[in-house]
Amino acid sequence: MSRSVRSAEQDRAAGGRHRRVVAFDDDRRATGSIAFRLYKRTRRIRAYLRWSEQGRTRERYVGEVNCTTRAANLAQAWTIARAAGFVRDAVLPAGSEASSTAVRAVMTANRGRDTKPERLLRSFLYRQGLRYRVNARPLPDLRRTADIVFPKARVAVFVDGCYWHGCPDHYRPATKNSDFWNSKIKGNQARDADTDVRLHEQGWTVVRVWEHEAAVAAAAKVIAALDG
Repeated sequence: MSRSVRSAEQDRAAGGRHRRVVAFDDDRRATGSIAFRLYKRTRRIRAYLRWSEQGRTRERYVGEVNCTTRAANLAQAWTIARAAGFVRDAVLPAGSEASSTAVRAVMTANRGRDTKPERLLRSFLYRQGLRYRVNARPLPDLRRTADIVFPKARVAVFVDGCYWHGCPDHYRPATKNSDFWNSKIKGNQARDADTDVRLHEQGWTVVRVWEHEAAVAAAAKVIAALDG
Protein backbone atom coordinates (compact mmCIF):
# COMPACT_ATOMS: atom_id res chain seq x y z
CA MET A 1 0.00 0.00 0.00
CA SER A 2 1.48 3.35 -1.05
CA ARG A 3 1.97 6.23 1.37
CA SER A 4 -0.77 8.31 -0.30
CA VAL A 5 -3.24 5.43 -0.09
CA ARG A 6 -2.41 4.83 3.58
CA SER A 7 -2.83 8.53 4.32
CA ALA A 8 -6.21 8.63 2.56
CA GLU A 9 -7.29 5.58 4.57
CA GLN A 10 -6.37 7.33 7.82
CA ASP A 11 -8.16 10.52 6.71
CA ARG A 12 -11.39 8.63 6.00
CA ALA A 13 -11.30 6.86 9.35
CA ALA A 14 -10.54 10.01 11.34
CA GLY A 15 -13.09 12.15 9.51
CA GLY A 16 -10.52 14.20 7.60
CA ARG A 17 -6.85 15.08 7.82
CA HIS A 18 -7.71 18.15 9.91
CA ARG A 19 -8.89 15.75 12.66
CA ARG A 20 -5.56 13.93 12.98
CA VAL A 21 -3.65 16.61 14.89
CA VAL A 22 -1.36 15.58 17.76
CA ALA A 23 -0.66 18.71 19.83
CA PHE A 24 2.24 19.34 22.20
CA ASP A 25 2.53 21.73 25.14
CA ASP A 26 4.87 24.06 23.24
CA ASP A 27 2.31 24.63 20.46
CA ARG A 28 4.01 22.25 18.05
CA ARG A 29 1.78 20.01 15.94
CA ALA A 30 2.10 16.67 14.18
CA THR A 31 -0.19 14.56 12.03
CA GLY A 32 -0.99 11.26 13.68
CA SER A 33 -1.84 7.84 12.30
CA ILE A 34 -3.19 4.63 13.78
CA ALA A 35 -1.23 1.37 13.77
CA PHE A 36 -2.37 -2.07 14.96
CA ARG A 37 -0.72 -4.97 16.73
CA LEU A 38 -2.41 -8.37 16.70
CA TYR A 39 -1.68 -10.65 19.63
CA LYS A 40 -2.19 -14.11 18.18
CA ARG A 41 -2.53 -15.96 21.47
CA THR A 42 -5.43 -13.85 22.69
CA ARG A 43 -6.61 -12.67 19.24
CA ARG A 44 -6.79 -9.15 20.62
CA ILE A 45 -6.01 -6.12 18.46
CA ARG A 46 -4.37 -3.15 20.11
CA ALA A 47 -4.32 0.26 18.48
CA TYR A 48 -1.49 2.77 18.79
CA LEU A 49 -1.32 6.43 17.82
CA ARG A 50 1.88 7.24 15.94
CA TRP A 51 3.46 10.53 14.90
CA SER A 52 6.85 11.97 13.99
CA GLU A 53 8.59 14.23 16.48
CA GLN A 54 11.99 15.75 15.71
CA GLY A 55 12.69 13.07 13.15
CA ARG A 56 11.76 10.18 15.41
CA THR A 57 8.60 8.05 15.38
CA ARG A 58 6.65 8.22 18.61
CA GLU A 59 3.64 6.17 19.63
CA ARG A 60 1.03 6.01 22.33
CA TYR A 61 -1.28 3.15 23.26
CA VAL A 62 -4.88 3.99 22.39
CA GLY A 63 -6.83 0.87 23.31
CA GLU A 64 -8.22 -2.40 22.00
CA VAL A 65 -10.47 -2.56 18.94
CA ASN A 66 -12.82 -5.38 18.03
CA CYS A 67 -14.47 -4.70 14.69
CA THR A 68 -14.53 -7.11 11.75
CA THR A 69 -12.83 -4.87 9.16
CA ARG A 70 -9.70 -2.76 9.15
CA ALA A 71 -11.67 0.36 8.18
CA ALA A 72 -14.04 -0.08 11.11
CA ASN A 73 -11.17 -0.73 13.51
CA LEU A 74 -9.43 2.45 12.33
CA ALA A 75 -12.58 4.48 12.87
CA GLN A 76 -13.03 2.97 16.33
CA ALA A 77 -9.42 3.70 17.27
CA TRP A 78 -9.69 7.33 16.15
CA THR A 79 -12.87 7.72 18.21
CA ILE A 80 -11.09 6.37 21.29
CA ALA A 81 -8.06 8.60 20.69
CA ARG A 82 -10.26 11.66 20.34
CA ALA A 83 -12.28 10.88 23.46
CA ALA A 84 -9.03 10.46 25.41
CA GLY A 85 -7.76 13.83 24.20
CA PHE A 86 -4.82 12.35 22.29
CA VAL A 87 -5.81 14.16 19.08
CA ARG A 88 -7.75 17.29 18.23
CA ASP A 89 -9.00 19.26 15.26
CA ALA A 90 -6.70 21.66 13.47
CA VAL A 91 -7.14 25.29 14.51
CA LEU A 92 -8.40 27.70 11.87
CA PRO A 93 -5.68 30.18 10.87
CA ALA A 94 -6.28 33.84 11.69
CA GLY A 95 -8.39 35.55 9.05
CA SER A 96 -9.81 32.35 7.59
CA GLU A 97 -13.16 32.80 5.86
CA ALA A 98 -14.18 29.19 6.51
CA SER A 99 -16.80 28.47 9.17
CA SER A 100 -14.91 25.43 10.49
CA THR A 101 -11.80 23.35 9.93
CA ALA A 102 -13.93 20.83 8.05
CA VAL A 103 -15.18 23.50 5.64
CA ARG A 104 -11.65 24.83 5.19
CA ALA A 105 -10.44 21.31 4.37
CA VAL A 106 -13.08 21.02 1.65
CA MET A 107 -12.18 24.43 0.26
CA THR A 108 -8.48 23.59 0.22
CA ALA A 109 -9.06 20.24 -1.41
CA ASN A 110 -10.96 21.90 -4.24
CA ARG A 111 -8.31 24.48 -5.09
CA GLY A 112 -5.52 24.46 -7.58
CA ARG A 113 -4.52 22.29 -10.49
CA ASP A 114 -3.72 18.63 -10.86
CA THR A 115 -6.43 17.47 -8.50
CA LYS A 116 -6.98 13.77 -8.05
CA PRO A 117 -10.12 13.71 -10.28
CA GLU A 118 -8.14 15.50 -13.02
CA ARG A 119 -5.26 13.04 -12.79
CA LEU A 120 -7.58 10.03 -12.88
CA LEU A 121 -9.39 11.37 -15.94
CA ARG A 122 -6.15 12.19 -17.74
CA SER A 123 -4.76 8.75 -16.95
CA PHE A 124 -7.86 7.02 -18.33
CA LEU A 125 -7.84 9.11 -21.50
CA TYR A 126 -4.12 8.46 -21.99
CA ARG A 127 -4.68 4.72 -21.72
CA GLN A 128 -7.23 5.07 -24.52
CA GLY A 129 -4.45 6.39 -26.75
CA LEU A 130 -5.57 10.01 -26.58
CA ARG A 131 -3.07 12.84 -26.35
CA TYR A 132 -3.84 16.31 -25.06
CA ARG A 133 -2.52 19.46 -23.43
CA VAL A 134 -2.90 20.04 -19.70
CA ASN A 135 -3.86 23.32 -17.99
CA ALA A 136 -3.81 25.28 -21.23
CA ARG A 137 -5.74 28.19 -22.73
CA PRO A 138 -7.96 27.06 -25.59
CA LEU A 139 -7.93 30.64 -26.88
CA PRO A 140 -4.58 32.42 -26.45
CA ASP A 141 -6.19 35.85 -26.11
CA LEU A 142 -8.73 34.67 -23.51
CA ARG A 143 -7.41 34.27 -19.98
CA ARG A 144 -9.37 31.13 -19.24
CA THR A 145 -7.54 27.85 -18.64
CA ALA A 146 -9.06 24.44 -19.34
CA ASP A 147 -7.92 21.35 -17.45
CA ILE A 148 -7.56 19.23 -20.60
CA VAL A 149 -7.35 20.59 -24.13
CA PHE A 150 -7.50 18.80 -27.49
CA PRO A 151 -6.32 21.58 -29.85
CA LYS A 152 -6.93 19.81 -33.19
CA ALA A 153 -10.38 18.57 -32.23
CA ARG A 154 -11.11 21.91 -30.53
CA VAL A 155 -12.43 20.26 -27.38
CA ALA A 156 -11.88 21.86 -23.97
CA VAL A 157 -12.49 19.86 -20.81
CA PHE A 158 -13.13 21.38 -17.38
CA VAL A 159 -13.18 19.29 -14.21
CA ASP A 160 -15.21 21.46 -11.86
CA GLY A 161 -14.80 21.26 -8.10
CA CYS A 162 -18.07 20.63 -6.29
CA TYR A 163 -17.61 23.46 -3.82
CA TRP A 164 -16.13 26.20 -5.96
CA HIS A 165 -18.52 25.69 -8.87
CA GLY A 166 -21.71 25.00 -6.91
CA CYS A 167 -22.40 21.34 -7.63
CA PRO A 168 -26.17 20.75 -7.31
CA ASP A 169 -25.54 17.43 -5.53
CA HIS A 170 -22.75 18.27 -3.11
CA TYR A 171 -22.45 22.03 -2.66
CA ARG A 172 -23.37 23.20 0.82
CA PRO A 173 -23.49 26.98 1.40
CA ALA A 174 -21.11 28.34 4.00
CA THR A 175 -22.65 29.44 7.30
CA LYS A 176 -19.94 32.02 8.06
CA ASN A 177 -19.75 35.07 5.78
CA SER A 178 -22.51 33.46 3.72
CA ASP A 179 -23.13 36.53 1.56
CA PHE A 180 -19.46 36.68 0.55
CA TRP A 181 -19.21 32.98 -0.30
CA ASN A 182 -22.57 32.81 -2.09
CA SER A 183 -21.47 35.75 -4.22
CA LYS A 184 -18.14 34.03 -4.86
CA ILE A 185 -19.78 30.80 -6.06
CA LYS A 186 -22.30 32.66 -8.22
CA GLY A 187 -19.43 34.64 -9.73
CA ASN A 188 -17.62 31.40 -10.57
CA GLN A 189 -20.75 30.00 -12.20
CA ALA A 190 -21.22 33.18 -14.23
CA ARG A 191 -17.60 32.99 -15.36
CA ASP A 192 -18.07 29.34 -16.36
CA ALA A 193 -21.10 30.23 -18.45
CA ASP A 194 -19.26 33.12 -20.09
CA THR A 195 -16.30 30.85 -20.86
CA ASP A 196 -18.60 28.31 -22.49
CA VAL A 197 -20.21 30.97 -24.69
CA ARG A 198 -16.88 32.44 -25.78
CA LEU A 199 -15.45 29.04 -26.69
CA HIS A 200 -18.59 27.99 -28.56
CA GLU A 201 -18.43 31.20 -30.57
CA GLN A 202 -14.92 30.21 -31.69
CA GLY A 203 -15.98 26.71 -32.73
CA TRP A 204 -14.93 24.85 -29.61
CA THR A 205 -16.81 22.07 -27.85
CA VAL A 206 -16.86 22.42 -24.09
CA VAL A 207 -17.09 19.39 -21.80
CA ARG A 208 -17.70 19.99 -18.11
CA VAL A 209 -17.59 17.18 -15.58
CA TRP A 210 -17.92 17.32 -11.81
CA GLU A 211 -15.07 16.18 -9.62
CA HIS A 212 -17.32 13.55 -8.04
CA GLU A 213 -17.96 11.80 -11.35
CA ALA A 214 -16.14 8.53 -11.90
CA ALA A 215 -13.24 8.78 -14.34
CA VAL A 216 -14.83 6.23 -16.69
CA ALA A 217 -18.08 8.19 -16.92
CA ALA A 218 -16.24 11.50 -17.33
CA ALA A 219 -14.02 10.00 -20.03
CA ALA A 220 -17.09 8.75 -21.91
CA LYS A 221 -18.34 12.35 -22.16
CA VAL A 222 -14.96 13.50 -23.47
CA ILE A 223 -14.71 10.70 -26.02
CA ALA A 224 -18.26 11.40 -27.21
CA ALA A 225 -17.31 15.04 -27.77
CA LEU A 226 -14.18 14.03 -29.70
CA ASP A 227 -16.18 11.61 -31.86
CA GLY A 228 -18.83 14.23 -32.49
